[in-house]
Parts: sequence; C-alpha cells; structure tokens
Amino acid sequence: MKWPWRAKTKTKTEAEAEHSAEAAGEPAFGEDSFGRLIQARIDADAKAAAAAERAGHERMVERWGSRVVEWRGWLARSPTGVDLLHWWYDEAELTALVGEERYVERLGELLSQASARDVAAMGIGCTRRVDRACRFAETCSQDPVVPPGEKLASYRHGEVPGACSSFLDCWSKHQIDVTFADGDDHRSVLLFRDHPGKARLWVDGVRVGEGEWLDKGGFWEDERYFTIRIEGPKDHPEQGLGEMGRELYNIVSLLIHDAERGTTRILVPEATESWTDPVLDVTDGTGRVYPTREARAAGGTPDRIIPLDDPAAG
Repeated sequence: MKWPWRAKTKTKTEAEAEHSAEAAGEPAFGEDSFGRLIQARIDADAKAAAAAERAGHERMVERWGSRVVEWRGWLARSPTGVDLLHWWYDEAELTALVGEERYVERLGELLSQASARDVAAMGIGCTRRVDRACRFAETCSQDPVVPPGEKLASYRHGEVPGACSSFLDCWSKHQIDVTFADGDDHRSVLLFRDHPGKARLWVDGVRVGEGEWLDKGGFWEDERYFTIRIEGPKDHPEQGLGEMGRELYNIVSLLIHDAERGTTRILVPEATESWTDPVLDVTDGTGRVYPTREARAAGGTPDRIIPLDDPAAG
C-alpha cells in the first residue's frame, strides 16, 4: 500500500546534486547543477590520472634514467628487451644471487635472444657511435619498413627504424660485441671480458669456440660464415709476441662457423703459412683463406682454397 504522506527517499546522487546546487545558490536537481557535478568528477579523475602519470614517469627516470624511458614504447612490446634490461641493470644484485659465471652465461643467452632494438635500449655503443648510447630512440624504436620479398638491411647505421646492426660495449668489464647479419636472421655475441682465455662466443644462441683463446671481435662473411681469430700453434716458427694492441700472439688460427649448418671448423696454419691476420673470402661456395687482409685486398694467391659445403675440408 502506498502512503501519500510518505516522502520519497533521495538517491545518493540526487542528494549530492541537491547539496551542490544549494551550495551554489541554485535550485536542486537542475540540469546545470547536475552537469557541473559530473564535470567536476571528470576533472578530478583527469587530475588524479595526470598526477599518477607524473609520479610513474619520475619513478621510471629514477630507476632507469631518462634515456631508457625513451624506449618505453618498444619495451612495452618486447618481453625479452625488458628481461635483458633488468639483467643488465641489476648486475650486482644478480651476481650476488647466482654467481658470476651464471650471470655471464645468462647475459650471453639473453643477448642471443634479443633484437637489435633490445640491445640498443641497453645503452651500449652502436654502429653510429661506439662510444655512447643511441640518442635517436624516437626513430630507432620504430618498426622498419621492409619491401615484400626483401630482407632487413644487414648493415644499418642510425638513426634508422629498427636500430643499428652492430653494438659495442666500451665501458663494462664484459666488453660486449653484438653483430647482426643476413637481415638479422643471424647474430654473433662476444663477451671478451678483458682476456682471450675468458672470452665467450655465441652464434645464433649456440656456444662456439669453447676452450679456445678468442680474439677481440670477429667478422661475418657472405652473411653466413662467422670468422674469428683464435690462438695459433705454439710450435709455429714465427710464433711470438704480437704487435702492440693485439690480444693474441703473432701467429693465429682461424675459426669459421657456418651459421646455416650450425657447424664449426678451425684452420691451423702450417709452418710455411704466416697467418698474422687470416681472413676468409667467399665466392660461389668456395672459401679462400689469405694470411692477412692486405693480401686479400691485393688479390694474390690464397694460402688455402676450401669447399665450404664440406665441413671436413680445410
């Protein structure tokens, strides 16, 4: 039964609107007063959101630095990039937790999974400038445009969408060297670690040259073969101290890793071969090994001619 003298209970919204309107000297439940209440709530929410955004940005800058924040758009799309960034920035804490050997191993694994943009976001040097971090995140973090049927350019020099194609760490004890090849289908990761005997190498995520003394840096030949100088034979007649700035002794051997086959071979110089800076030249599936880069440039006779499709040759 309805009682005509019983007043209808106001809803919370109506009561708030009436209070707001009365405070403003306007009639309760007027369209203008109700609209102002809604707008006030919208403005308050926007203000709170802006304050939260500023606080979040301040936390990011404090934690990562303003340079990394510029990569946030890309990192939001790259879980591997975020994992690599955490591992790189939290080295001291993680090394204490898992030990130095495991830290280094995992760093190499993450770099072997990372894209060029992930490595650029770390802040190490790149093709454009090896002595400083990328300063063009706005451009380099963008997706590269690759025409149908073609591959991403193997040699990239910033600023360029997709980031540079090689990276070099000039500051940390790890001395990272990452180089992409064949449209980023292949990549080499070298952690030199200040000594040939401590250096570690991965090619396409696989450890290569374990137990060998590795030189500080290698080269991709024909977008498929990664080559690097390694310790040469101790009994070679020309063996001795190398030139100033060299990491290995005078006569070196040459490691060749076929990234497509996943096979590795090591070429050791004979007593008559003076391999101080051996280099591989690839033509029509055949490898020609010259004792130095100068010899290859001069177009002389190579010391070795090897069929590269036969891993046992050489």
